[in-house]
Amino acid sequence: MTSQKILSDQFISLAHGNGGRLMRELIEQLFARHLKNDLLDTDTDAAYIPLNLQGGDIVVTTDGFTVEPLEFPGGNIGSLAVHGTVNDLAVSGATPLYLTLNAFVEEGLEIALLDRIVQSMAKACQECRVKIVAGDTKVLKRGQGGGVYFATTGIGQRSSTLKLGIKQIELGDLILLSGTAGDHGTAVMLAREQFGLSGTLKSDAASVMPITQALIKHPGLRFMRDPTRGGIATIAHEIAKSTLSGVRFYESKIPINESVKAVAEMLGYDPLYMACEGRVLAVIDPLEAEQALQDLHDLGYREAAIIGRIEKGAAYALIETVLGGERILQELEEDPLPRIC
Repeated sequence: MTSQKILSDQFISLAHGNGGRLMRELIEQLFARHLKNDLLDTDTDAAYIPLNLQGGDIVVTTDGFTVEPLEFPGGNIGSLAVHGTVNDLAVSGATPLYLTLNAFVEEGLEIALLDRIVQSMAKACQECRVKIVAGDTKVLKRGQGGGVYFATTGIGQRSSTLKLGIKQIELGDLILLSGTAGDHGTAVMLAREQFGLSGTLKSDAASVMPITQALIKHPGLRFMRDPTRGGIATIAHEIAKSTLSGVRFYESKIPINESVKAVAEMLGYDPLYMACEGRVLAVIDPLEAEQALQDLHDLGYREAAIIGRIEKGAAYALIETVLGGERILQELEEDPLPRIC
């Protein structure tokens, strides 16, 4: 059944945010219809969530999503909102459990499009085994938003014995990347059909839970991060500044999709700074790195690779080129691709 048959209007109006009948229809017959679960109660202002506090520490994250276009090859803003929030919990070593959702919907948005987005969000929740337990809806005047924005909060739980974080990194540790760099940023850019370009490249947007669950089995795992805005180069700078150590990437080892390389070369972008939405960059003890890599290969992440190391020296991030030279990776100053996540 489509949303056009359920709701009384075809497009979002300001009345869908006024607290009256149309707002109730929007919440109950679109959002709640797709996101329904045993804990979601649209008649209350707060959700009860059962947590086993003896099972470990509670981890909380929050995020916002402003993607343009709202739908892109490999996903849309709905699935991305779930995956992005889940992934922030996963790379902290937590098991994601619950999400809250704030939706800022622009007047004039086609309700059929919103229905597809929320349906995709519900599917992502099922795949990630999380529940949206509370939310809020606001309607913005036409021209004051990009169709729809989402703001989320995620709650997860992790073992209190897990020692994971940027301060755990040691000299000599190796850097592992779970897949190709820059796919999401490039796919979204191509979906905008800017610069006369188009293509079939899909975003890598997905849950990274299988990756993080495989990696945390290794006691030598020090740190994990999902390289979203700013890409893997920005994470390298974060590591360098926090550890006062050098971060060296090996250009020949970094997996990059050929389509991403081609677009980057044509437009002057660097894939190392372009967003991923389904990858993990991890730092791990060199004695365990090869086995961790093999574990990811066995799970089907065949493009995972060891791409660098932590070394003694000033706090810098550089890449060793295929020709044997070195190039400093500058910090990202301007956003070359706004509204990609």
